[in-house]
Amino acid sequence: MRKPRIVAASAVSAAAAVALGLAAPAAVARDGMTANPRNVVVQPSVIARGGQITVSVDGCPAGGHMTSSAFPQSNLTPVNGVGQSARGTATINDNARPGPYDITVYCSGQTLTAPAAFTVIGGVRGGLGGSSSTGATPTDMAIGGGLVAAAAAGGALFWMRRRSERRA
Repeated sequence: MRKPRIVAASAVSAAAAVALGLAAPAAVARDGMTANPRNVVVQPSVIARGGQITVSVDGCPAGGHMTSSAFPQSNLTPVNGVGQSARGTATINDNARPGPYDITVYCSGQTLTAPAAFTVIGGVRGGLGGSSSTGATPTDMAIGGGLVAAAAAGGALFWMRRRSERRA
């Protein structure tokens, strides 16, 4: 019963070794070829206007530059210790329209366009509680005035009551 399992395991191990052996020469030969940009990775893939993205590109050993209609041309610099990779950052324009954007990468005389590489979302007005008006509206003033009047009346009643307790 054990011999078929051992034979099957040996066959699987031999097949894996053959596949690895056939793949190794291809990997060694690739280093001598001219670099072609590939594998464009954008982080984060969803960004608000004014935000900053980081773009990594494989097959770009000497660096290059990248362009998109959502940001100005930005440089790609080689990454030390990673071989043929380059990385760059770009700031999304404040007037970029929400939606998907392509990135075109230029490396070693080669061009690669990554369609819909990232998505710009509409900006938010943080710190205003979602309000889009500037200044206080008449309703805000009426509510605030009413709260101040209620606080003043409550404070006056509190002090008058304490004062009458001391006399007794």
